[in-house]
Amino acid sequence: MENLKLHKRQKSTSHEAKKVRRTGVIPGILYGRNINNMMFEIGELELNKEVAKNGEHAVLNVEFEGKLHRTLVKEVQRDPVHHKIVHIDLEELSKNATIQTEIPIVFSGEDLIMKKGAAVQKEKSNVKVECKSEKIPRCVNVDLSKLEIGDVYRIMNLELSEDIAFVEDANSIIASITLNKKPSDILPED
Repeated sequence: MENLKLHKRQKSTSHEAKKVRRTGVIPGILYGRNINNMMFEIGELELNKEVAKNGEHAVLNVEFEGKLHRTLVKEVQRDPVHHKIVHIDLEELSKNATIQTEIPIVFSGEDLIMKKGAAVQKEKSNVKVECKSEKIPRCVNVDLSKLEIGDVYRIMNLELSEDIAFVEDANSIIASITLNKKPSDILPED
């Protein structure tokens, strides 16, 4: 994994971040237990490439003012209309630290559920886990193809490495399969 180069950001006005974004640069903040909050900026293309490759909750190696930092992407803020990244928060990680983070859930097999006349009701898009920073998976895959109408997929049904512990209740529902009612199936009441 190569190091992302962060550049120090100077805040001279309250609208500085908007001006910075117009030049193709994303503002962010780097913080941690042993460092003060440091405002930075990074090229939009460079950041988008790393987020696409590693995910929105990944561990990134960054270089800031000549020092290397191992960081966790804590939050990615996106524009609600264009879905472009508008801000990023990075948290510095200690060596061998156990961390808590959210991992996105990727669903598959939905087309087979719909062929059975059913619908998938997704309750979660992320799952919170605790593990060493090196063990963070990019995503959790959930295959719904073998489920039938009335079935429920829970956190306890997920399969992950022994090194990863779920922080949420094991009975929490991730998705459920329900009967897909078409408007023509609904009878008018008398």
